[in-house]
Amino acid sequence: MRFQNVSVIGLASIDAPHRVTSADIETALAPVMERFRVPRGLLENLSGITARRFWDPETQPSEVATLAGQKAIEDAGIDPDRIGVLVNTSVSKDYVEPSVAALVHGNLKLGPHCMNFDVGNACLGFLNGMQIIANMIDMGQVDYGLVVNGEGSRQAIEATINRMLDPKCDMRTWRSQYATLTLGSGAAAMVLGRYDLHPEGHRLTWGISMAATQHSRLCLGQPDEMVTDSKRLLHAGINLSVQMRDKMVDQIRRDPNDFEEIIIHQVSQVHTDALVEAINLDNEKLLRIYPEFGNMGPVGIPAALYKSLELGRIEKGDRIGLYGIGSGVNSMAMEVVW
Repeated sequence: MRFQNVSVIGLASIDAPHRVTSADIETALAPVMERFRVPRGLLENLSGITARRFWDPETQPSEVATLAGQKAIEDAGIDPDRIGVLVNTSVSKDYVEPSVAALVHGNLKLGPHCMNFDVGNACLGFLNGMQIIANMIDMGQVDYGLVVNGEGSRQAIEATINRMLDPKCDMRTWRSQYATLTLGSGAAAMVLGRYDLHPEGHRLTWGISMAATQHSRLCLGQPDEMVTDSKRLLHAGINLSVQMRDKMVDQIRRDPNDFEEIIIHQVSQVHTDALVEAINLDNEKLLRIYPEFGNMGPVGIPAALYKSLELGRIEKGDRIGLYGIGSGVNSMAMEVVW
């Protein structure tokens, strides 16, 4: 799909305040690691993740998504009353209902005309939110839209540690839930608007997607538990990413190395290295944030984009590739001309 009149005009990312190292987690797991004769340092050595972040206890996704949304609106410099749609893409939820979007909408005091709803698609959700709003802008339904996301990993990791410490925990349980320990927390938001109103903005030009839902049961997540077949999920995700690369070349005439910077969803070192090799990506065009922030879910792509901007890696006119893979398995790629 090609977008005709869409700009990114505001972006925000917020880091959770509490740094929790892989060594900290292994200290908590010491009894079961000794029972299974698992060497210390394995979590960091396997994943490449030194640390991840937690919010304060009891912090809700809507709270941090609200903070990110407010910051993105301020960055855009627009009247919040002009926002016509708010899409929340968080995997984490305050409640089954109402939607996180409704809570954020109320917190931000957006107008009654502003549609609001949640979109869930695992780690790919933020890109889907961008896609939905971009289509609505091109169709003339709204002038501005806001994507928000707030993820918290404290509950899942602490519950997983408690299950692993249970004397009934066996090696099969340990292996199937080990990937949960890589999860991180964060919040992000983006304002998109009409390009003809904001030609100084960062033009969103196209997006494409692919699905391989025969692999939809390789990662099954609940608020306090995630069961993952890590090897098969990695293999399925990388295979789909190669198909996505080929589709991008055929339909858009764009190769990943045509971008000046590429922003990918980052799960771990193994996943990132495999993706770089599979699509023949120039590693210098990729800012790796997983060592300090872990797998941040849908927050990962906007957070990496924000951090690349902070570090001065992106200049005006650069073509930025956004490349995501989410359990399901789904994949999506988009381009922003900065």
